[in-house]
Amino acid sequence: MPKAKLKEKPASPVESLSFEQALAELEQIIGKLESGQLALDEALALFERGQQLTNWCGAQLDSAELKIQKLAPKHNGYALQDAADAELEG
Repeated sequence: MPKAKLKEKPASPVESLSFEQALAELEQIIGKLESGQLALDEALALFERGQQLTNWCGAQLDSAELKIQKLAPKHNGYALQDAADAELEG
């Protein structure tokens, strides 16, 4: 017997969401996918939406990091550096 589809409002375009809204929606999607109670087509659609949200959140974080690096003054001659670069040096 096919699983019943949940009636939900159409998803907003990812680009129209704030970082916080996108992250909250992504958390909801993860919960639904982990439940294992979805039909395959629903799970695939949610997975695709989750990928879009993940990419959007990643882009927002990258943008924020660039802004911080531009705005942060050097402290004792040292500028902020990427955490990955710091791990390589340490």
